Amino acid sequence: MLGMRCDLHVHTVHSGMCTIPVARRFCRESYSRPHELYETLKRRGMNLVTVTDHDSINAIEDLRSRSDFFASEEVTCRMPSGTEIHVGVYDITDRHHIELQRRRDDLPSLLAFLREQNLFFSINHVFSSLTGRRHLSDFEWFENHFPAFEVRNGAMLRRANRNAARLGRWLSKAPIGGSDAHTLRNAGCVYTEVPGARDRHEFLAGLRRGAGIVAGESGNYTKLTVEVLQICINMMKENPWTALLAPAALAVPAVTLVHYLMEADFASRWLRRVAAARADEIGNPVEWMLQAESEVSA
Repeated sequence: MLGMRCDLHVHTVHSGMCTIPVARRFCRESYSRPHELYETLKRRGMNLVTVTDHDSINAIEDLRSRSDFFASEEVTCRMPSGTEIHVGVYDITDRHHIELQRRRDDLPSLLAFLREQNLFFSINHVFSSLTGRRHLSDFEWFENHFPAFEVRNGAMLRRANRNAARLGRWLSKAPIGGSDAHTLRNAGCVYTEVPGARDRHEFLAGLRRGAGIVAGESGNYTKLTVEVLQICINMMKENPWTALLAPAALAVPAVTLVHYLMEADFASRWLRRVAAARADEIGNPVEWMLQAESEVSA
């Protein structure tokens, strides 16, 4: 059966500067140009192309004329608990973007707008520490107000993706996936396919009813390390003076290893907390947790 594929989480140069202190002055989140990303994704079998830059839709200007492109955004949002999350919002307009940015520090207002406009959206990398700390009440908001979970992210550990997939299935959330690529190297390594879809509208309708099938590879230590080094190389190409910082790149493998271990601990720790909090509903929380940690996502 024919269908349509799309990488639903990917970044370009319009995602802005990185969030690392000091480095944010001269290093970007991504150096991928929209037209280069588009061509890369098409070569890798994507029928549709979208871009989910952080709080930006500037990539639209380069891709608006493409009939198989639709605009999306990864909104940085403040939870009522004070924690931060990333929300993927799909098939949006310039007006939507303005309102999303205006409301992103007020989650109830943001959710009201998303429902009012009938926009499809997801909570991204549920079991990752990428956006900082988490609060148990955050998961209640995810359950009650988010129609979709990102169940496979090409930059996240397999453990974190498995846990998100397990929780998403238990809560009957629509599954989506994307590469979360900040370089062209990994673009399209994870995608979502809707069997039978013939165009963007049928693809998005399929996502809404939970018909999306997620495929591709989770992240790992080597993948993360190579992507960070590639970003460093691109930074030096754009700003030659930063080549003076090249010796610091020797520390990248150690830094990404620490990050890898912290991510693994975060994913396991929060799965245990969610299971313990929902023990009355899921029966044996230890059994549920072990099953989530061991099963492989479909």
